[in-house]
Amino acid sequence: MITRLAFRNIFRQRRRTFFTVGAMVVGFFLAAVSIGWQDGSYNHIIELFTRAYLGHIQVHAGDYLDRPSLYKNIEGYLDVGEAISSVEGVESWAPRVLAPGLGSVGEKSANIQIVGIDPELEYRATLFDSKVKSGKSISIDASKEVVIGKGLAKKLRAQIGDEFIILSQAADGSFANDLYDIIGIVESGDEMGDRINAYMHIADAQELFVLEGKAHEIVIMVEDIKRVDRIVGDIESKLAKPSLEVLPWRKVNEAFYNAMQADRQGNDVVYITIMIIVAIGVLNTVLMSVLERTREFGVLKAIGTRPGQVFRLIITEVFFMSIIGVSIGQILGLTANYILSIRGIKLNFQIDVAGIPFDTMRGEINLKSILVPTFIVLFSSIIVSFFPAIKAARTVPAKAMRFH
Repeated sequence: MITRLAFRNIFRQRRRTFFTVGAMVVGFFLAAVSIGWQDGSYNHIIELFTRAYLGHIQVHAGDYLDRPSLYKNIEGYLDVGEAISSVEGVESWAPRVLAPGLGSVGEKSANIQIVGIDPELEYRATLFDSKVKSGKSISIDASKEVVIGKGLAKKLRAQIGDEFIILSQAADGSFANDLYDIIGIVESGDEMGDRINAYMHIADAQELFVLEGKAHEIVIMVEDIKRVDRIVGDIESKLAKPSLEVLPWRKVNEAFYNAMQADRQGNDVVYITIMIIVAIGVLNTVLMSVLERTREFGVLKAIGTRPGQVFRLIITEVFFMSIIGVSIGQILGLTANYILSIRGIKLNFQIDVAGIPFDTMRGEINLKSILVPTFIVLFSSIIVSFFPAIKAARTVPAKAMRFH
């Protein structure tokens, strides 16, 4: 009987129901779009950040990441790479030789990071060749060529065709120096890296640093970044080499990951604000409903309706309206998030996130953008309806019957 009465009551006062459900729909929509927009934008930034250079997973020898050294290298990296490529979920891999040095063009010089890459594997993993904005990329065969970052080129006032002198130290203790031709300028998307990186064929780097058959880093791209932790475990089992450290991207660059997490936690304020908006809207309309229906509740009490039944009647009415609000909100929220995931919103300015320029906010459809708003609407609506429900349950029939 309570359920039937509640269902009939919400359609008896359509105007009041419209405003109550409207507050719920607005709250659900704001929460769903906020979550979808936030997660979509963060995942887009992470994809840009990892695809630019970092990779989804990295493999190093020992504690190379904490204390980089020319001597901490991966021997037989081609065999290691083949084993990695056989792991389910791995999309591509690429080896790198890394070493600091001094780069000079004419009278200008600067501290640089020499990055030896396997062009064929690197192009497949990070699409490096598509980031070369001037000149050409590194040839498949070693030919004493370098591609330098845009920031480094500006610092050295270097142009395509200039001679690039590298000075460093080789792994055998000898003086490493050689002359290379600048064939391209790269904009990797990592502005910090573009200020110091000079890229060359891995064979040229191995010859320069006397590291034949060795690499310092293997970058791995996976098909689904959400499965990174599982794939890390599978790679560790496949390699079965305690001397090699396999780390997901968030461990490789903890500063970036922690900054993202801190920013996400800051958005809890948004959810609390939305919950307050919904709660105030529902409290206002339900309380006004109770006051307007004082005579009705008096009649119900006079014919023997118990206070608990009146209380459940109000709660049930609010619950039904919450279900309607959540249903409409889901349709609108999913539609908005789908449009945002396809088109995004172009900003009039660029945001720099860990050196990655970011100018488009994108949405995302995920389970969180449905469950969290549903909880917010249902929880806040039911909780704030307790006070009006208690007030209705305590109605005195004699006084209520004289109420106009």
